Amino acid sequence: MNIIIDSNIFISALIKDSTTRKLITNYKYNFLLPEYGLEEILSNKDEILKKSKLSEKDFYILLLRILKYIQIIPSDLIIKFWKQADEIIGDIDKGDSAFVATALAFDCPIWSDDKHFQAQDEIIIYTTRDMI
Repeated sequence: MNIIIDSNIFISALIKDSTTRKLITNYKYNFLLPEYGLEEILSNKDEILKKSKLSEKDFYILLLRILKYIQIIPSDLIIKFWKQADEIIGDIDKGDSAFVATALAFDCPIWSDDKHFQAQDEIIIYTTRDMI
């Protein structure tokens, strides 16, 4: 089963060796991340380094280790779902349109602890608690 992983879930796995990281690296699902999500993670690198106390080298080692369990979805594969995604989540959080577009393209749920995803009813959302 495919599950879209929200960038905040991925960031959580980078910051702390937690249940979230274990779920990603030991789970039976096929995790997908839109290309935009990886860009978002990399743009927050300094904040992740500060919170995790990782060196830059260790950050990239861990990032690559976790990425072994996640398939990056190129933007061109989800572009035709972007308008529909904007209609679903754009008024709530336009930054999440890539995740919704990926969920629509692959007909699968999103794993996110962001409450605003619950404000829509088109895409199934799993929280970390649901994943456990």
